[in-house]
Amino acid sequence: MDKKEVKLRIAKLRKTIDYHRHLYHVLDRQEISPEILDSLKHELYKLEQQFPDLITPDSPTQRIAGLSLEKFKKIFHKTPMLSLEDVFDKEELYNWEKYLARLEPQKTFEYFCELKIDGFAVALVYEKGNFVCGATRGDGKTGEDVTQNLKTIESIPLKLFPFGGEISQALKNQVEDLIKDSRIEIRGEVYMDNSIFEKVNRERRKNNEPAYANPRNLAAGSIRQLDPQFAAKRRLKFLAYGIATEHGQKKHSEEHQILSCLGFRTDKGTICRNLDEVIRFWDKAFQKRPKLPFQIDGVVVVINDNNLFDKLGVAGKSPRGARALKFPSQKTTTKIKDIKVQVGRTGAITPVAVLEPIRIGGAMVTKATLHNQDEIERLDARIGDTAIIERAGDVIPAVSGILKELRQGNEKKFIMPKLCPACKSELLRPKNEVVLRCPNQRCSQKLGKLLSHFASKKAFNINGLGEKIIDRLIEGNLIQDSADIFNLKEDDLLSLDGFAQKSAKNLIESIQKTKKISFARFIYALGIRHIGEETAVDLANFFGNLENLKKAGIEELSRIHDVGQAMAKSVYDWFRNQENLNLLEKLLKNKIEIFNIPKPKNILSKKRFVVTGTLETMTRQEAHQRVRFLGGEISHEINKGVDFLVVGQNPGSKLDKAKILGVKIISEKEFLSIIHFKEK
Repeated sequence: MDKKEVKLRIAKLRKTIDYHRHLYHVLDRQEISPEILDSLKHELYKLEQQFPDLITPDSPTQRIAGLSLEKFKKIFHKTPMLSLEDVFDKEELYNWEKYLARLEPQKTFEYFCELKIDGFAVALVYEKGNFVCGATRGDGKTGEDVTQNLKTIESIPLKLFPFGGEISQALKNQVEDLIKDSRIEIRGEVYMDNSIFEKVNRERRKNNEPAYANPRNLAAGSIRQLDPQFAAKRRLKFLAYGIATEHGQKKHSEEHQILSCLGFRTDKGTICRNLDEVIRFWDKAFQKRPKLPFQIDGVVVVINDNNLFDKLGVAGKSPRGARALKFPSQKTTTKIKDIKVQVGRTGAITPVAVLEPIRIGGAMVTKATLHNQDEIERLDARIGDTAIIERAGDVIPAVSGILKELRQGNEKKFIMPKLCPACKSELLRPKNEVVLRCPNQRCSQKLGKLLSHFASKKAFNINGLGEKIIDRLIEGNLIQDSADIFNLKEDDLLSLDGFAQKSAKNLIESIQKTKKISFARFIYALGIRHIGEETAVDLANFFGNLENLKKAGIEELSRIHDVGQAMAKSVYDWFRNQENLNLLEKLLKNKIEIFNIPKPKNILSKKRFVVTGTLETMTRQEAHQRVRFLGGEISHEINKGVDFLVVGQNPGSKLDKAKILGVKIISEKEFLSIIHFKEK
């Protein structure tokens, strides 16, 4: 080809590559395979190397072409990058509206709500449609030039194109004018998907390096690296939320439409006519938060009318016309009033901080775990300290930090006891463990926790038999082990304070209904150390009945998928303990009926499955169990040995890798049809 033909070919390649980049990195769709896209990029690269004078800054080959910098240049923001004032509940939100009504008493307010992504704010400047500069927020007035690092983010277009979309003709005209405009400034958040964050931390743990705290910090740190190659490896994303330059946009909702049309990833958001609608949007966002592939910490509520927004002005460093409506906090601070220890079902001694009551994650919290003596020493936690309390999902709140600078001098160090607080037995610290344990099998606290586990939903599921009632039964000397539960009579319960005839009758009926139980749930109910619900299913499927499991040796146990040496030894030792064997005999004498789910033919034998994303009809754990039940295998990583990738909602990076390796990808519906067929 002559130079003229090459120039035309380069232009077509760039346009095609950018179209598919936008499709994949912004719209999460693809029309061609990654291999084909790589081939097009490679052709473009070779042509540009052949004719270097045809290389332009907006070429896809220039995303990671920048050299390492010695330092970042300072960038002055023509329009300050303001931060948002936070509100944390409905009352504060309504107070904000009252405040706005005092400033503009004749106005009715229309709001625009969008997800508040937990990312790193940046500004992108385009001149005549070309990306020329990107800067961090900095102090709001001056940021740092991180253009080369931002170029590595595929969801940031290097050149603006009108990608279309369902918008009015007036907005379409505006989009075309914007691209021709001398300067347009886009603002948004750089962020990292949870799946990438988890992958990075897995690698760091393998290399004995400390894990990163959260995706936001890692994304921010990646953008502030002087070498663009480093940022490129992090597979960051960009979500646009506004246009800082004035181009005639009348509403903030229009800005989102324009941004989408220009090729940016952006949250569609919702126009809300009143705060009741805002709160409904907030509630829905909170509900879907765990299923999102990235982290959000609330929603942004903005006056939708841009003229009114500008008129309301700024107070301090925040615009009056916008608020960040945060979700219930998962992290807060409070004082440690005391530190006590509790005994777990396996005898583990756990120090627990008794707190000044504080609301976290929507619940009132009075206690938080300190895990073990090593953790207390690492934190240097003392009675009287101001502590950082953290809660993730339904996990028990934990002390994650101490604000030592707030100490007053009267704080007291805590020393772990040498004797069990319940039975006064001498505590032991087994070799290679960080926890102290009570060795006494008849310790009342240890027994109470073990029996609570036995009666729990995933075990015998005895409705109405909670921890407090179990403690009263132990104190009343009515039960000494789990088998005694099935010997209880109504009169036994009536001898305890608080039990009436009806409640006693209901509990006894509930106990009797649970005498028939699957083998897997029975194994789980025994409370064998290291054996969780999923491993109990694996053991039940492998051995089929209790007698086979009792006779199993360590080597045979170790052959089961995902059962390591520690698990195998724990199961082996449990069935070699005479007290445990006596308990089993006593349970069977009390007419406990253990049934085995019939094991089908291994028609999924040697078939390996990986599940990614959120499934609608079952949990991922249930899907794993079903595959194993049918003789298949579960893997947690995509490689050439995987036969099927089951894709749910919001799949992670496994989907990309499966496409590259040619792994068969099936939907949840296809997966269900497979396991339904096996059940016939």
